[in-house]
Amino acid sequence: MSGSRPVLRGAAAMWAVAAELGAIYVLSNLPTPLYVIYRQAFGFSQLTLTVIYAVYVVGTIATMFFLGRLSDQIGRRPVVLASLVLAGLSGIAFLLAASTPWLIVARILSGFAIALASGASTAWILELHPRQDKAGATQIALAANSLGLAVGPLIAGFLADVAPAPLRLPYVAFLPLVLAAAALIWASQETIEEPTPLKDTSLRPRLGVPREIRSSFATPATAAFATFAVLGFYSALIPSLLGQALHISSHAVAGGIVAGLFLVSTAAIVAAPRVEPRTGMIAGLLLLVPAIALLVIAEACHSMTLLLAGTAVGGLASGLGYRFGLQRVNELAPEEQRSEVISSYLIVCYAAISLPVVGVGVLSGATNPMVADAVFGGLIAALAIAALVFELRPSRRKAAQRRGASTLT
Repeated sequence: MSGSRPVLRGAAAMWAVAAELGAIYVLSNLPTPLYVIYRQAFGFSQLTLTVIYAVYVVGTIATMFFLGRLSDQIGRRPVVLASLVLAGLSGIAFLLAASTPWLIVARILSGFAIALASGASTAWILELHPRQDKAGATQIALAANSLGLAVGPLIAGFLADVAPAPLRLPYVAFLPLVLAAAALIWASQETIEEPTPLKDTSLRPRLGVPREIRSSFATPATAAFATFAVLGFYSALIPSLLGQALHISSHAVAGGIVAGLFLVSTAAIVAAPRVEPRTGMIAGLLLLVPAIALLVIAEACHSMTLLLAGTAVGGLASGLGYRFGLQRVNELAPEEQRSEVISSYLIVCYAAISLPVVGVGVLSGATNPMVADAVFGGLIAALAIAALVFELRPSRRKAAQRRGASTLT
């Protein structure tokens, strides 16, 4: 590290990394209110729309498989700076997009960038936390993530309604965020004291869930799949739902509803009391079922009031589910395999936010959007109920009580 370089240390560096994490997650949802405009401009189908959204998972899962441990080896700063470069390239690809393939490339690049940043930044925040508080550091990282996901559609939807060049200006606004985040990261304290030379790094994937915790891992993984499938639905398809079922064409309204989901989620992550992770995860699952029901009924009844209610409940469910599900997995994972177990959990999350949306697109083409959304809602509700039933079995409650007792002694 150059002696002349200004350095942010401790809490200042931690908040700088959190700001970078929020900035890079702006990119994930920035195109959400714009998909309707892209569809009109480039003439693609509803199925193609869902594929454009879902190719994000190609970048995220590939990164988790091959580069998930890279920052442990070469350092947090170089990996996060590389992710910001990729985010900038993704923003430029969106800015210059002249046809559908540009959007696919831009989404894949954003997947690379966000997955690379999320793991390294989350670990960095924990290492910089003044008290090395895992729960507190997890809250900060998840809140930054969720807040960035809220800001993206809010900016894009507003600009699309009130400013010229709706497919260009949001990315012109985003790129300075990348530059500002890079400046903060360049000045932040590195926590890997003896980084491995790049030529000696290992890219061998290390994923897996130890046999002894697989049954316990199943519930948070299933809960994560259900929760993130709902988040993916909102991020990809709410603008289309508003236009088709509620006859609302405002991009600002579409962006505001998606932003509202993630703002409520952020509030739940920050404000929820510190309870046993299993309890918080169960609360999130209990709320997810009425959230899905409200979403489906709102579409069938053409009701904005029910949609807003479902959005509020869904935001609360997703915030609790994400915060306490990740804490639960962190609690279950053996110390020597924590990175592998958490990476496996995050792959479930990334797959859930993208792949079910493609199924909705396929079914919409074969039937109609309302039927497809009802089937989607039914399947996700069934997953949430199955996870609840499994977790609330008497044998599971007794095992949780034993773990709690052993923690206290």
